Amino acid sequence: MRRVKPKKFLGQHFLNDLKVAQYIADTVDAVPELPILEVGPGMGVLTQYLVTKKRQLKVVELDFESVDYLRENYPKLEDDIIEDDFLKMHIDHLFDGKPFVLTGNYPYNISSQIFFKMLDNKDQIPCCTGMIQKEVAERIASGPGSKKYGIISVLIQAWYDVEYLLTVPPTVFNPPPKVESAVIRMTRNEVTDLGCNPVLFKNIVKTTFNQRRKTLRNSIKPILGKGDELVDDELFNKRPEQLSVKQFIDLTNSVEKALAKQTKRAQDKAAQEIEEE
Repeated sequence: MRRVKPKKFLGQHFLNDLKVAQYIADTVDAVPELPILEVGPGMGVLTQYLVTKKRQLKVVELDFESVDYLRENYPKLEDDIIEDDFLKMHIDHLFDGKPFVLTGNYPYNISSQIFFKMLDNKDQIPCCTGMIQKEVAERIASGPGSKKYGIISVLIQAWYDVEYLLTVPPTVFNPPPKVESAVIRMTRNEVTDLGCNPVLFKNIVKTTFNQRRKTLRNSIKPILGKGDELVDDELFNKRPEQLSVKQFIDLTNSVEKALAKQTKRAQDKAAQEIEEE
């Protein structure tokens, strides 16, 4: 069967270096025995090594040409080739509800969205590996104090230990991307509860980094409003890239207490006005 032509609108860059493919496939061995879901297998350059792992393997592919190629070249996977968009899939019962390892040579244009879906399903995905754009990998792996440290860094590092494993040049792809790539692995840490309101935590991280040049005192105003409960908190003199995940958790708890005080004052004021009528 003829080879699949890479499609720009799907962000396809087919890996053609077998040593790199083997390396990526072996990253799943950090969490042995669990089933594997490969996203965007294309023509199966990773699949050929993943099928040797003696673990249940499913692949999800949106490109119908690639699906036809996989069905012809990997007949044993026939029942485990899913023609679908991973971002729109319900994965709760993909492996009868069992946790699984997520891997792939991810399309650059949706890699961040894939990882946000991973976070939404973190209890089912104890390990995620694969290849992405180097810049995105560096952002995920960067710590406080780095200009690359940002929203995705904090949100992922709150729940996963991140390893930047390998830099990959454009020459090993067809077509070659305009940027370098990187292999990354994210493994669930021991955190089961952040110790703060997770919705507020996410909101604070996004709000402050969207104005990363401002100190927290100014960037958090959309959440805190006119409240002045935290004006003496030293944390508010910092910029978001200076805060560790733990400090963001502490900040979230402080903001939640301040918001509760605001709500209490508003309720007391309303009750007093009713009494005075």
